[in-house]
Amino acid sequence: MATNPKPGSVAHLEIRSTDPEKTKAFYNRVFGWKFQDMPAMNYTMWEAPSGMGGGLMKPDNLPPGILTYILSKDINEDLPRISAAGGNVLMTRTEIPQMGWFAIFSDPTGMVNALYESKPQRTQAAPRKRKTSKAKPSPKSRKGGRKRRR
Repeated sequence: MATNPKPGSVAHLEIRSTDPEKTKAFYNRVFGWKFQDMPAMNYTMWEAPSGMGGGLMKPDNLPPGILTYILSKDINEDLPRISAAGGNVLMTRTEIPQMGWFAIFSDPTGMVNALYESKPQRTQAAPRKRKTSKAKPSPKSRKGGRKRRR
């Protein structure tokens, strides 16, 4: 994927399989794909040798297949445009914790796709400069005070 993808680009491919373990074994054996299970999310990430990757899951309310996630700058702006162009919103903007949001839609021919909006990346603030206070010299360091030993 491009290092700086633009809205409208394919952001993620998700394989929906009725038997994820069998699917993982097949794509690993035939194409050398690597898989990383994410048990807390009941999800698996996959990576092809080229670096392109996506996700793998057991479908809940959708048929088996591949769901293409299209990058969106603002899902809430894109969903009305999808409807106005003859598409149907199947799932409104939904949060993916710590990552972003997604929504699912169908185009006028019935093909199902998704939108993905990434959470803004927090930039690290530059460290604050400490205020330095001018310390008053101690009585011992003033002229006429005790001399320092060497």
